[in-house]
Amino acid sequence: MAQATFSVRMDETLKKQFDGLCKEFGMNASTAINVFARAVVRQRRIPFEISSPESDITREGTMQAFTALRAQAKNNGVADMNLDDINKEIDLARTEAEA
Repeated sequence: MAQATFSVRMDETLKKQFDGLCKEFGMNASTAINVFARAVVRQRRIPFEISSPESDITREGTMQAFTALRAQAKNNGVADMNLDDINKEIDLARTEAEA
């Protein structure tokens, strides 16, 4: 099988930590990257979850957001809309998006 070179840039400290752990596992970094690549190809997905930490949702932050929305609605002249009006606007937006 033909071999190819794969070059990756990373933080020097991270590389040292990665190399150290790979050594503890009884392999070098190249072997570890190959294990990862084979798992990705075999499973057709990243073999671990990648996620973003959720921001803390607080009552204070939520109230600030509602206050800002109320001010924006007042400035845009739509503060007097009732729930039926809002639902009609949502339906209209969905219909326009589908077209």
